[in-house]
Amino acid sequence: MMHRPAHAAAPGAGEHASTPVLTIEGARATIRLNRPKHLNRLQPEDLEALMQLFDRIVSDDGIRVLVLTGTGRAFSAGYDLNSVAERATSANEQQSAGSAFEVVVNRLEDLAVPTICRLNGGVYGGATDLALACDFRIGVDTAEMFMPAARLGLHYYKSGIRRYVSRLGIDNAKKLFLTAQKIDAPEMLRIGYLTAMVPPEALDEEVDRLAVILACNAPVAMAGMKRTINEIARGKLDEAAADQRARDSMRGAEIREGVKAFNEKRPPKF
Repeated sequence: MMHRPAHAAAPGAGEHASTPVLTIEGARATIRLNRPKHLNRLQPEDLEALMQLFDRIVSDDGIRVLVLTGTGRAFSAGYDLNSVAERATSANEQQSAGSAFEVVVNRLEDLAVPTICRLNGGVYGGATDLALACDFRIGVDTAEMFMPAARLGLHYYKSGIRRYVSRLGIDNAKKLFLTAQKIDAPEMLRIGYLTAMVPPEALDEEVDRLAVILACNAPVAMAGMKRTINEIARGKLDEAAADQRARDSMRGAEIREGVKAFNEKRPPKF
């Protein structure tokens, strides 16, 4: 695992509303949604900023894990529906407004680095899909979620519905989408939405524990397996590419270090 000096957030980050804030400490990057007054409701400029931050993260080989979280008492209230309505002067503009959010969520799901959503509070609307696109979701026991699409008369975009079905199962996806009912943290854990549920005072410790584990594992092997898992979940596995990644790993530098570390009874250094 590579260690590098921390990059401090912009002055005032977390005190005043802004686009998402990126901090990097060692092998860990953290993106914090930063509109606490409005429960971190996402604006169009936030979507643009997130795409830029994702580009920044994938361009840095020293980053081994990404944590996504929110400022204040909620993770996020989702995408600003007023922004969609203002832009929906025609069918094409309405589609582009909704598609911009979908593109961001899909990009998050496809990031090569493992991702953890640190659910510091409630998660609502499109933010439920943003969190679901992360590989792991660790939430406080006071968290809650709901997907209000049916109550708003909105047919959700297909990749978001697919994520719900592939990760939570058909019955849970139907319950959440069709009833538009709120569920609490224990139920989020039961249906598999949460990877782990902890009291608020233990949230950082649990996130840190998982982030350290992920940052210490072999990055190329993890990226390849993550891609294969995601493709299987979508029913679109490129079998030849997955087989090639497996063959390449058997003669790569990571397995040489992994086997050597195992024989020497020490942690590997990838």
